Amino acid sequence: MTGDVPLRTAYPLQRCKNIYLIRHGQGFHNLAGDKDLAAYLSPKYLDASLTSHGFDQAAALRDHLKSNGIASSVQLVVVSPLTRTLQTAVGVFGGDVILNGNSTETALMIDGVGEYKHKAVSSVGAPPFVAVEWCREQMGLHPCDQRHPISTYRSLFPAIDFSDVVTDEDTWWNATARESRDELVARCENFVQWLLKREETEIAVVSHSSFLKHLIGIFGDDCSSKLHLGPQKYFENCEMRSIVLVDKRPEEESKVPRKDFPGGIPPDVINTTPLQSRPSRHHHHFFHHHSTEPV
Repeated sequence: MTGDVPLRTAYPLQRCKNIYLIRHGQGFHNLAGDKDLAAYLSPKYLDASLTSHGFDQAAALRDHLKSNGIASSVQLVVVSPLTRTLQTAVGVFGGDVILNGNSTETALMIDGVGEYKHKAVSSVGAPPFVAVEWCREQMGLHPCDQRHPISTYRSLFPAIDFSDVVTDEDTWWNATARESRDELVARCENFVQWLLKREETEIAVVSHSSFLKHLIGIFGDDCSSKLHLGPQKYFENCEMRSIVLVDKRPEEESKVPRKDFPGGIPPDVINTTPLQSRPSRHHHHFFHHHSTEPV
């Protein structure tokens, strides 16, 4: 033990989820903001899309996830409903590019979305995608963090589920005030509760730098200083950090289905168990006389 922090712990498997936290690839607002921070205040970059380099970053992460076997294990992709995150999620977890002339009925993203005009991407072979407002970027003042109507995204990203977003118009973004740190942390907590209610245990989250930094920041109090959830710095474009999310709520609150097996012969199957597969009396007699504890 280091101080008050134990050096090891264990939790029931059914209380754990593997979460892959991913920041979007380079957007046109990032490209301009690297040269002049005032660009983040420009209406020109409202809901900025990915640059060609941003798509390359998504492709690099895609290759990494495939080579590590993570891509095939992801059961759900949760994505912030802004163009750059939607494009990144499609680039990392989507199917193949849809060639000209082929049907786009199964498209995760149609042809020509955004300033770079990427080719359409298929949903065939991809996990389910769901858009969630809880994981949007820290909001207010910056037009790049304001979203378009959900009806617009539905036409651009046909196979993504937007049913979790309540309003078509963006009612969260504020043109005159920036979301406070306390407000952002509260939103992070709401997002964690949303994740815990999902049945999936392998979930990718495609979000934004400030949101992800604050999300990471609410965890780690029970880790030693040498084993933390990752550097307390902003995520790079298309950076991924993997965490295990543990549901510590009381059993009556979490309602997590049990995956353990009680062992023995359950009473309700005694009469249906083949006679030859049941323990013999001799077995029990031997156990009783030769052992005082289960082995």
